[in-house]
Amino acid sequence: MTDGILRGDHHVHSTFSDDAVSTLDENVTAAASRGLTTLRLVDHVRRDTAWVPEYLAAVRALRVPDGLTVVTGVEAKILDVSGELDIPDLPAGIDRILIADHQFPGVDGPLGPTAVRERIAAGWAPDDVLDQFVTALNASMTRYPGNQLAHCFSLLPKIGLSEDDLGVERIASWAHTAAATDTLVEVNEKWGCPGVVLLDALHEAGAVVVASTDSHEASDVGRYDRVAALLDGRSL
Repeated sequence: MTDGILRGDHHVHSTFSDDAVSTLDENVTAAASRGLTTLRLVDHVRRDTAWVPEYLAAVRALRVPDGLTVVTGVEAKILDVSGELDIPDLPAGIDRILIADHQFPGVDGPLGPTAVRERIAAGWAPDDVLDQFVTALNASMTRYPGNQLAHCFSLLPKIGLSEDDLGVERIASWAHTAAATDTLVEVNEKWGCPGVVLLDALHEAGAVVVASTDSHEASDVGRYDRVAALLDGRSL
């Protein structure tokens, strides 16, 4: 099972993202050379992003080797506790939206990690912070079903918390929402999350886990160390 998961890379950035260095074609070539069977090409969007039709045309023009399936995605951050995403109107052809915890989903909009840490220091109870965070994740999965969670819970260390603080009830709620909404959950090489306890909860809930490198250059496509260790640690 683990070997099968590792033959896909479901989060690979190209030069359509301003922080990536490899082209779509270079990523496809790297995926084929690594023996991958599935490659999800993904780039960052915001509400004012206008290049998605150009991106889709470029993907359609790729020469994809036999044995490799290329699928598409766009990555957008959660804006608030209602689960709204920072995303433009999308044309047909985007396979999955990657729902990302780039910032903390506040009541009135996103909060940076520093602001959240300051509020915790001023008395915002960590349990209330985590309740709001998981509520936002569940709301986003429900509001945008059939998509994918990107590097989920990578925000927690940035605000001084960890997956160990989530507790059984929050984890179970999150995992069951993922399963109920047909949300793929990526286990992410770059951030090393979600961890073994959360992966076990996803398995018990019947949610689907995929592997991703979150690569920003082609040399990293399909190269797994942290993900392989996390998947090997699952108590299946």
